Amino acid sequence: MTPPPRFSKQEVSALLQSDFNIEGNISELYSDRDQVFIISQPNEDLILKISNPAEKRSILELQDAAADHIMKNDPEIRVPRTRGEIIQCERKGIRFFVRLINHVRGDLFSDRDPKKSDYEKIGNFLGRFSTALNGFFHDAAIRKDFDWDAGNISHVSERLSLLSSKSDIETVSHFLNNASRFMDQLKTDLRTCVIHNDGNEHNILVNNNKKAIGIIDFGDMIHSYQALEPAVCMAYIAMSSTDPLESILAFTRGYHSCFELNESEIRSMVYLMTIRLSITVIMASWRKKLFPENKYLTISEKPAWVLLRKLKKSDLAFWEDALVHSMRN
Repeated sequence: MTPPPRFSKQEVSALLQSDFNIEGNISELYSDRDQVFIISQPNEDLILKISNPAEKRSILELQDAAADHIMKNDPEIRVPRTRGEIIQCERKGIRFFVRLINHVRGDLFSDRDPKKSDYEKIGNFLGRFSTALNGFFHDAAIRKDFDWDAGNISHVSERLSLLSSKSDIETVSHFLNNASRFMDQLKTDLRTCVIHNDGNEHNILVNNNKKAIGIIDFGDMIHSYQALEPAVCMAYIAMSSTDPLESILAFTRGYHSCFELNESEIRSMVYLMTIRLSITVIMASWRKKLFPENKYLTISEKPAWVLLRKLKKSDLAFWEDALVHSMRN
């Protein structure tokens, strides 16, 4: 895994002037694998994003093309869009792609103390987003062995050794084997398409009335199962909720009301959710060894383990049936 960029504010200031001919107050925002700055100006704020050196230009072009597609179909959804061209710069012999992006204003849904009724609204928004993205395709979305593709169970299985204990490996293996068995039965009825793949309460923006208005961070976009789009959000909701089943039922009702899923897709979401949780703990175990100083990398690790261990004692067929029943009523 390639470390994120480490540009100083002085270097960013020089970059802004030389390549974009702009100035402003520079503040750094947290980013997992890139480096992101907010550029405050008198009339507007902009985002400067310096991509991880391992990132391909085609992935950035995918994100821009997807944002354009969404804006054409539903211009009221706020999404990040590149201003001008993607530029290339070099620092200490390493190449970086740099973009100036509009600042998508709003509060993170996760910061607004969500209630069960709010989860249905978020589901509604994500279903609307799927409708706006529907029909979009880009060659770069075919990402072979992408670490965050919960639809690729065999690739996740290959990373089991990154976990730190035999007990952890056994827990994740339980879900991988379970999901593989059920997904094999369902996959002929599962549609595939380009999805955001990280639409959760940490990337969905809301206004003062908790109405979802936008979505950010297109970096994990991939061509995978349509059902994976809501399943990713379900994983995050379940991690943060005191009543995970009721919360994801509310969310899924909202999603289904705007983007209808078939029964196999609804049933698959429970298993895709467990794979996403499995990826979360695997990646956290790996990354904290590579970057021990970065505490953010493990922020979801503990709640993911708590939920996985709870789900291991649960009857997932019951959860599966509850989702189907909820969609029929």
